[in-house]
Amino acid sequence: MTSIPTLLTYLRILLIPIFALVFFLPYDGVNIAVTAIFGLAAITDWLDGYLARKLGQTSRFGAFLDPVADKLIVGVALVLLVQAHPDFWMAIAAAVIIGREIAISALREWMAEIGERAQVAVSNLGKWKTTAQMTALFMLLYGEPLLGVPMYPLGMIFLYVAVVLTLWSMILYLKAAWPVLSKEE
Repeated sequence: MTSIPTLLTYLRILLIPIFALVFFLPYDGVNIAVTAIFGLAAITDWLDGYLARKLGQTSRFGAFLDPVADKLIVGVALVLLVQAHPDFWMAIAAAVIIGREIAISALREWMAEIGERAQVAVSNLGKWKTTAQMTALFMLLYGEPLLGVPMYPLGMIFLYVAVVLTLWSMILYLKAAWPVLSKEE
């Protein structure tokens, strides 16, 4: 039987095409719907991890699928935002974040293959990066001023905080892996 945390992760993955479809609907207020869908995905991300620990329903499959679902929804959100706002600053931020995720995922896979996965375990910096990234994406997807607060410009600031944390965490992962990477065969 599939656990509740895994079902929540499946839900997050199923929300991705809905999120993309709604993003392109030609209606006023679509930004509210898109932000709500993204918010639901973010809540399921937090909730699946919490429930997995609380209910003792952690699994290898869940540990694999959860970060994949996270990377998919963030990657899709970034690509959609670049499409909607095709400027240098949005494109470079998206390229750095998506590129780092691909590089670190490959590094983790390779390190696991050679039995050194613990060298590149997730750190607290990664949690700060994710928080900045999700905050930025909420603001950018909403895009309009909210209670007088300019969401889009503030979202760009958070996005670049996420970019800095993304690069910093990548450097730390590479530094941790360097002794293994630089060993001669």
